[in-house]
Amino acid sequence: MKNSLYLLLTIMILATSCGSQEQTLQADIEIPVGVTEVSLGSIEEVIPATGVIYPKGTIELRSRISATYYLERNPRTGRQWQLGDRVRAGEVIARFEDKEFINSVRLESNELSLELAESELQKQQALFEIGGVTPRELNNARVSFINAQYSLENARLQMERLRVTAPFDGVIVELPYYTQGIQIENNTSIARVMNYSTMYMDVRIPEKYLSVITPGQEARLTNHNLPNDTIPGEVTQTSPAIDADTRTFKGMITADNDDLLFRPGMFVKADIVITRKDSVIVIPKDMILTRQRGRTVFVVDRGMAMERVIRTGLETATHAEVVSGLNIDERLVTSGYETLSNRARVRIVR
Repeated sequence: MKNSLYLLLTIMILATSCGSQEQTLQADIEIPVGVTEVSLGSIEEVIPATGVIYPKGTIELRSRISATYYLERNPRTGRQWQLGDRVRAGEVIARFEDKEFINSVRLESNELSLELAESELQKQQALFEIGGVTPRELNNARVSFINAQYSLENARLQMERLRVTAPFDGVIVELPYYTQGIQIENNTSIARVMNYSTMYMDVRIPEKYLSVITPGQEARLTNHNLPNDTIPGEVTQTSPAIDADTRTFKGMITADNDDLLFRPGMFVKADIVITRKDSVIVIPKDMILTRQRGRTVFVVDRGMAMERVIRTGLETATHAEVVSGLNIDERLVTSGYETLSNRARVRIVR
């Protein structure tokens, strides 16, 4: 009886041990994988180009008179103009003083002469209407009025020589230092102003893209010193001629730089978008395996890795459009797929 009981206990222990080993073995062969849900996205085909970016406008402002120099103040900061200050069109950067020049211009005298000529013309017009003066006398009054207008306009233009003003909105990029009240000679450099809120760049594009690149296509500009900043642009011009030496053609890209992130003279990269697809399944290319059945990926279904043969469409250096073989909301294996086989048991890890 004792021997029978001992035999029964031994069988039960062995059975339990074998079951435990089988469960452990089963757990050991579950391969850990990372997954992500398949969703819709966008993909673009771009043509890269490089070049130097230039400002929309630049001008060097020089003195137009020999006179005493005074640097004006920035109305927004209250201090004298400095390098890097934004300036608006019409704002005075520097002024000059020269009493002899002002006297020679005779601005007030010309203003008074115009008032008198205008009054005389009105008087002659009224007399002419009642027959009090001849047409010749009326025309003489008109000539005097017109001459007075020209004289005043010329006087005002002469007075503008006493001011250096910004011709457009921009940034002061050069500002030579002169002591306040010093005598400045005619044609002396006072400041250099650039407008680089809009910029352009000339690019060279391989000949094979001549029929592909057209004005109006979107472009994105980046610089390696500003890796997190991109400015939008577009192709504005293309040349129909091919350079015989380089087998390239010339294009021009214009870009918006409202925040002044990019600076004139920077070497930048431009990605010209020639094709874009939205609302398509896009996956990283490194998840795609090339096997005997074709290009494959793995999805997880009920704890098993299921091999899927896919067909791809538009591709970039890093991503590919999946035309068939994957469905939205399926769980795509993103890590641990290198050693998977079809229907292998997996364990999802995050």
